[in-house]
Order: sequence, then C-alpha cells, then structure tokens
Amino acid sequence: MLKISVSMFTSFKSAGRFDLLLHFTLWFILSSLLLRIVFILLQFQEVSIGFSDLLQTLLTGLFYDLGTVSFIILPASFYYLIMPSRWVGSLADTTIILFFTALSIFILVLTFFAEIIFWDEFKSKFNFIAVDYLIYTHEVVANIQESYPLPILIGSMLLITGLFIFIFFKRGAVINTLLVTASTLSRLVVFLLVLSISVTYTCFVRNDMAEWSANRYNSEISKSGIYSFFAAFRNNQMEFKQFYSSIDDDKAFALVRSRLQGSGNTGGKTLRTVRRKIIDSCGLQEQRKNVVFILVESFSAGFMKEFGNKENITPFLDSLAQQSIFFSDMYATGTRTVRGMEAVTLCIPPTPGQSIVKRPENSDLFTIGSVFRKKKYATDFFYGGDGYFDNMNAFFGGNGFTIYDRGRGSVLSDKIKTVRNNIQDKEVTFENAWGICDGDIYAKMLTTADSHYSKKELFFNFVMTTSNHRPYTYPDNAIDIPSGTGRNGAVKYTDYALGEFFRKAKEKLWFKNTVFVVIADHCASSAGKDEIDIANYHIPAFIVNMPHDQNRKVLKQCSQIDFFPTFFSLMHWSYNSNFFGNDILNSNYEQRALVGTYRKLTLMKKNRVMILSDQKKQSAYLWNKKDNSLSPVAIDPNMLEETIAWYQTADYLFTNKLLH
Repeated sequence: MLKISVSMFTSFKSAGRFDLLLHFTLWFILSSLLLRIVFILLQFQEVSIGFSDLLQTLLTGLFYDLGTVSFIILPASFYYLIMPSRWVGSLADTTIILFFTALSIFILVLTFFAEIIFWDEFKSKFNFIAVDYLIYTHEVVANIQESYPLPILIGSMLLITGLFIFIFFKRGAVINTLLVTASTLSRLVVFLLVLSISVTYTCFVRNDMAEWSANRYNSEISKSGIYSFFAAFRNNQMEFKQFYSSIDDDKAFALVRSRLQGSGNTGGKTLRTVRRKIIDSCGLQEQRKNVVFILVESFSAGFMKEFGNKENITPFLDSLAQQSIFFSDMYATGTRTVRGMEAVTLCIPPTPGQSIVKRPENSDLFTIGSVFRKKKYATDFFYGGDGYFDNMNAFFGGNGFTIYDRGRGSVLSDKIKTVRNNIQDKEVTFENAWGICDGDIYAKMLTTADSHYSKKELFFNFVMTTSNHRPYTYPDNAIDIPSGTGRNGAVKYTDYALGEFFRKAKEKLWFKNTVFVVIADHCASSAGKDEIDIANYHIPAFIVNMPHDQNRKVLKQCSQIDFFPTFFSLMHWSYNSNFFGNDILNSNYEQRALVGTYRKLTLMKKNRVMILSDQKKQSAYLWNKKDNSLSPVAIDPNMLEETIAWYQTADYLFTNKLLH
C-alpha cells in the first residue's frame, strides 16, 4: 500500500498534465479572491469589515470557488483519463489542450468582467436576471456596446488571457503537459476526485447557503458568480409550499378576503378565490374618458425634488405633483420591469421566482385590460424596443392588447389572437440598444390616439418607456446634460420627454376627455445591505387631468397593486374583480405594501416589516425611514399569517389557472 501511494505521488508530481489542472485551479481561486476584494472596496461604506466578517466572507467564497472550479476542470480530467498514451505530444493532443486551455481562460476572464458590470448595475452576483439577459442577447450586447468601450474591454480580456497562458508556459505546466503522461491509475484517481467534488456540490450545496450574514453585501460577495448563475438557471420558478412557510389554503383565502374591498363571491361555490363585485359607493354616473397610462422605466421617487433631491432633474414631474392626484408613499412590488407590469395589469402580489409576465400559460388572464374592454375600450400596448424582450408581446398580446413595438422580425405566436404593428424607421429620430427614445414612442401613441378619436373609439393606451436605462443615451440638445454621461441625464430627459408629450397632448381634440396616469415600474436600484432595501421600492405615481377639485397629495402607504382599483373608483366604475388591490382613497383602506425579490416576499405595514424567505424562513423588523435601516424584532404571529396568506393565495391562483 505504501509503495502504491509513493508511486502515485511521484507520478502526480512528474505529470505536467496535472500541473496544468493545479495551475488552473490555483489561478482561478486567486483571481476570485482578487475580485472579492474589488467588490469589498466598491461597497466599503456598506460592507461589514470586522475581522471575523471579512474572514468568513473570504472563506465562504473559497468554499464556493472550489466547487466552481471542480465543474470547470471536470471535462479536462475526463479527457486525460480516456486519451490514449500514444497521443501524448502529438499535434492533435497539443492543439486540443492549447485551444481549450485558452478558451477556458478567456471565458473565465469574460465572466469576471461581466460580474463587475453586473455588480455595477444590480449590486449583486449573478442571479435570475443574468439568466434572462442570456436569452435576450441583442439588447444586452447592444447595451454593453453603447455603455462601455468594447474594443478596450475585449483587448484587455485577450491581453489577460495571453498573460495567463504565458505564466503557464513559464511555469512549465503546458509544456510538460505535452510531453509527460501519468499512469492510468493516477488519471482515474484524479478524475474520480474531481467528479466526486462536483457531484457533492451539485447534490448537497445550495447557493443560498452563502447567505450567512445579516449584511446582504457580505453574503453576495461570498458567492461565486458562475455558481450563482447556474443555481438561478435551475431555480427561476419556485413552488410556494415547497420553499416557503404556509398555512391551510382555506384559511389563507379567508384572511385575504377579509382585507379586500368589495362584496360577494363570484367564483362559484369555492372559497379559494378573491373574485368579488366592486360597486361604486358614490352612486355617480360612470366616467367615460380615454386613458393614457405611462409606465416609466426605473424611476425612483428619490429623483424628485418633492422627495428631497437637490439636482433639479425632474422639473416637470415636480410641477405635476402639485397639479394631480399624487401618491407620495407608494411602493413597487419588485425590482424588474416585468414585476411592475405584473403589478399594474394583474393587481397581484409578486409570486416567488419569475414574474407571471414571463411564465408559460399567462394568456387570457383577468387584467385591467379585461375591465377596459368590458367598458368598450380599445386596448393598446406601446413599447419602443422589440416586445419579444421579457416576453412582453406574448403577455400583452395574449391578454387582448394590440401591440405597437420596434420589432426586428420576431413574430407573435399563432395562439395569440391580436394585431402587431411595427414602428417604422421613418417614425424614429433616435434609437439605442433598448429601443427608440421616449419622445418617439409618445409620438407614435399620439398618432394612434388620433386614429381612435377619428373612429369615435374610447381608448386605453399603455406606454412602456425605455430612455431611463443604461446606456443613458437620448437625442442631442434635448436637455442641458450631454447624452450618455450618466443616470441623471437619462432621468432629466425622461422628465423632459414627458413634459413635451403633455404639451403636445393638450393640443389634441381628445385631451379634455382623457385622463393620464404616470407611475414607475420600479426604482433605479434595489439592492442594499439589508434583506430588503425598503427605500429602493419607493416610487411616484400620478393621475392627471381629473377635475381640479380632486387634485391632492395622497399620503397613505400603499402598493402598486392598489393603483388601478383606486383609479377605477375615481372613474365611478362598478365591475367584477379578481384583483388583490384595494381603493387607496376609501376610508377603510388599510395601509400596507407588498414588495419582494424573486426569493424574498415582504409585507410592510407602516414601519413593521415581515419577510418570508425560501427554506421556510421568516424574519421581522422595524423600518427606520430616516436612515432606511431595519432593526430585528420578535415575529408577530398574526402578521406572519397575513404575510403568508397574501403570497400563498396569489401563487395558488396562478398555479391552478384561476386568474382567468
């Protein structure tokens, strides 16, 4: 036994082929360590920098790096196992090893660069957003081209790749690999070792095990970007009862129904429903007005002077806050555009995993469009990019909206019975990776509204903007901040384009009989050091052109899902509802907000916060609005049950096809 062990050790030591694997592993771990240090420096003001916290951050990272590198070198160890000895040093062997070594290093360097770019945008390691972005390569690649100096980036990556190859040659790893072989037993042992590590991580190591710290930044920095990416790829949809604390379904529905306005159960005998009749309590005649709804990309409340911003980048919206029904304490349900769309169209809490907008079987649902069409409105959806992105065309087309977008040739499914109208080149004055500028999409909406008016049709026009998004480019000379210089410029152009849109709309014959609704889809950023960064869900919302005596500032804490039930109430509409939202202006409205990530689900009541996490975990906090901090408190059983009920029932209804 001793002789065998000594023989194997000598064989490993002399086998340059395994020197290459060891060098690769070592340099991957060192590079990952350097990347973590970069992230720590980038978030130095927020990350926990105590010795024990930093040590655990780095050691946890090392643990995940070992698993990641085992997956990377597994194919190479298998190749070394099956390769015939007579191939050693041959041209084929040389070519294969050099090519795949260089390719692997380049991909890893590219991944590290991508991690830094992703962190800059989301303050997170790769998650399901990165998985989405892999699908929509046109927008993402174009966005990177327009946001970063691509020749410099690619040149740097090639240079770093060449540097690593040079180091490997200098250390003799690659040269020895071409000349020296190891025994079959040695190769088998190495392969089985690498395979066992890979299988162990696959079966027993979850990505959320890295979330050991109360400081979210420490936990995120602990993760391996590549490992996180594939974990998100596997878990972008999550079964509620498998991952979250739950209660009896009937009890959950009873709890939610007790918090909803309206009367009766229009869902038949079943109690597992939120269907009910909404009756206008004022008894006034229904308003028959056109509605223009603008969902503004990435617009945080904190951009506005109204909420303390000193940079004067939203002069129009700040003026609009004084001349509208302005909701000053509203919270988005999520951190993505598709979450905002889900919240305003379905009026439903965010379900774990992907937004319903991106899930299969999401057509023919009960949406705000259903209510408008019941009232004999034409319903249109406008998007300045290709609506294939984020499944928008499939969702809106499958739910009865006529599509106006900047398509690049992708077609709607035959199952979607709707019309698609491509925005033509002649209608475009400016375009970037995400689509045409806000000014152009508003112009398209105005001409479509003119067409509806000429046919004496009431219209509901849903506009999704794009300009307030990296690369932050817009038409030159529109505002006093040069295009492409940063978020402030994009925000100011977004505000400017809205102002110009309202100026032009006032000249239209249909203006007096039209209500304008403006709300953000989500905030410009969402991540912070706490589990949920509450302040980064705070969004502005406006209802414009109602009678002047109705204008006011609504100070109640409320949710994005409440917006259209409130709007329908202002229009004095009675309708059957399958919505979770309530009328904010009703005297019985209970203030609360429902916010979440794709994994954490939160109920907030004033300053009390209850968070549900996967693995059936819960936590409770008090939120200090002044410094946006969360302080742990004991869990209130009643609030915990209510939190579970909101999310469990929403998930139940979609999963069981009861949102139709």
